[in-house]
Amino acid sequence: MAEKSVEELYPLVLQLTVPESPEQRETALLELSKKREAFADLAPILWHSFGTMGTLLQEIVSIYPMLSPPNLTAHASNRVCNALALLQCVASHPETRGLFLNAHVPLYLYPFLNTVSKNRPFEYLRLTSLGVVGALVKMDDSDVINFLLQTEIIPLCLRIMETGSELSKTVATFIVQKILLDDMGLNYVCATAERFYAVSTVLSNMVATLVDQPSIRLLKHIVRCYLRLSDNLRAREALRQCLPDSLRDNSFAHNVKDDLTVKRWLNSLLYNIASSTAAGQTAAGPVVVQGGGGGGVPHDGQSGVPSQQQPAGVASVVGAHAALQQQTPGQQQQHHHVGHAGGHGMVAGASGLGGVPGVAGLGAGLAHGGGHPHVGGVPE
Repeated sequence: MAEKSVEELYPLVLQLTVPESPEQRETALLELSKKREAFADLAPILWHSFGTMGTLLQEIVSIYPMLSPPNLTAHASNRVCNALALLQCVASHPETRGLFLNAHVPLYLYPFLNTVSKNRPFEYLRLTSLGVVGALVKMDDSDVINFLLQTEIIPLCLRIMETGSELSKTVATFIVQKILLDDMGLNYVCATAERFYAVSTVLSNMVATLVDQPSIRLLKHIVRCYLRLSDNLRAREALRQCLPDSLRDNSFAHNVKDDLTVKRWLNSLLYNIASSTAAGQTAAGPVVVQGGGGGGVPHDGQSGVPSQQQPAGVASVVGAHAALQQQTPGQQQQHHHVGHAGGHGMVAGASGLGGVPGVAGLGAGLAHGGGHPHVGGVPE
């Protein structure tokens, strides 16, 4: 869409801060959220206009009392989601992203991510909030990753990954994936066995669910998370014991047969794990994912599981926990300084993973088969 004159934005921005009536502010929120894709410089205008960001934050905090006890209405949810859409615009723009982080604006969204109500307005609210964080991590900025690690976004994402709707799970898993793809994020998650298992246990549970309810979009992000974890030597040793069997035995071969990217990632993951052996030991390679040409990766010709492999799943946590704990004092000291958030925060966040529900519909757009209006850019 060709960019239009920014002159038409100024009256709407003014109506946010100096509305003639409450309805006028609500209308301005809606109209600006609709126009954010058409105006590349909307974010700087919002940030630098007097009182505008304060108004958006006021819209957010005004519904905090509706979170507990949960009595958020659809109307209130739609209104605050329009404000969140404008924050997503600010988070995505290179000129305002750093200012957005330095002001710690994402922290205002964390109470929304921490809600557990099954009602559609709450799911809509969580999903739109995830969209703001997703817009941040898409930029591949280490400052963003550092901020998110310090503020412990991972436990909030893990809970949504465990029990959210499919779309919420997909966006939350995408956020964790982008954090892991940064070296700082990978080191943080693999710094302690507790952190590693907070993440890997949720991933394993998601894979178990996908066996009965396949979603190639969600599976793609899960496999990429596992593959990135396998880049860490200690995590690779642990994954030899806790990687779900369904990722080893062609359970998803039919689902990924037409997606060469997922097949390549899965084959690379299995190869990495099979090649991770103790000194002086030799293990056979993994089974090749069938269903089409994906390159030859060696396997043992029988089960496809390396000969030293223990049964996958939670039952093997003890052995893999030991593998993660075998770190030199130097490694432990290095991991200690990754971010300010301690491992106990992640353990606490992962220990109560129930509560974030799946919701069949996410507003009128999703109810009619459309996408979420404020969650864009997450890869298919």
